[in-house]
Amino acid sequence: MSNAPVPTSLTTVGSWPAMVLTAGLGTRLRPLSEVRAKPGLPVAGVPLVGRILRWLAAGGVRHAVLNLHHLPDTITSEVGDGEAFGLAVRYSWEQAVLGSAGGPARALPLLDADRFFIVNGDTLTDVELGELAARHVSSGARVTMALIANPDPGHYGGVDVDGAGRVTGFPRPGPGNGGWHFIGVQAVEASVFAALDPDAPADTVSGIYRRLIADEPGAVQAHISGAAFRDIGTAANYLATSLAIASAEGAAGALHGARVTIGPGARVTDSVLWDDVWVGADAVLDHCVVADRVRVPAGSRFSHRVLVNASEVPAGPDEDIVHGLLAVPLDARRRERTRGKD
Repeated sequence: MSNAPVPTSLTTVGSWPAMVLTAGLGTRLRPLSEVRAKPGLPVAGVPLVGRILRWLAAGGVRHAVLNLHHLPDTITSEVGDGEAFGLAVRYSWEQAVLGSAGGPARALPLLDADRFFIVNGDTLTDVELGELAARHVSSGARVTMALIANPDPGHYGGVDVDGAGRVTGFPRPGPGNGGWHFIGVQAVEASVFAALDPDAPADTVSGIYRRLIADEPGAVQAHISGAAFRDIGTAANYLATSLAIASAEGAAGALHGARVTIGPGARVTDSVLWDDVWVGADAVLDHCVVADRVRVPAGSRFSHRVLVNASEVPAGPDEDIVHGLLAVPLDARRRERTRGKD
């Protein structure tokens, strides 16, 4: 397969739809993900999935499909038909989470294209879609994965790439992981998913791509760039990303949602407040994420905590309820228990 670059102008990104993976449970973000689906979380005044859609539209994409399962109304109410974000959106409904390969397989009739982009719904990047598409077409690949230098090989699994740009394996996180980092954006041929059962769970990196690499060497290719990457996997990631984007956009006020009331003498620093939040007089919030409809009692103090209503989200093992609020440490480590998170 040739690795010669094709000018971006020869690849019409506008004819390629995008599949945005938004069906997962977002377990690592609990308890926030029990209030809103992860792609529906506000990031400096814009839902996470809205930022992804804006980036796709800016890159030339005109149509997108979102798969839905967990708290779907918290996504559809923000996105609607996609017009507000510059493209047309359709939805693929999943009774059970079908995963990173099963989701696209089910959505093929809605995508209605021989090739398309797949984008994770829980990360942000600025990788250039035209360059990714050009690399995909020039190599004759069936899958082209967007990669960057691995920012944390001990935390993120890797992607091994040979000298010809072919993906050869997927090492696990750890000291021996010398692979690149997959940023959740890829160009794919529909034929990769056509033979899958549209009602059965299946994964890409941990499933069908391993078989594809073994059966068709060179079918999975790498597109390596210096693109930016932000992970929204945990509450700590979410807060850090929200603060950084608000600062970069000069929109500190966007960290507070609609109908937020802050009482006299209250102090709120480096925190994200969702909609309908009330902060009582002389309360202190520092590095906190406060979910919808929370009332922070007057005089209370919370630092590096996620706060949700205990009446809406029951406490789990070793989780504290304070003043009727489920107060979870911001950096609590949780294991992702859903399919679709390769």
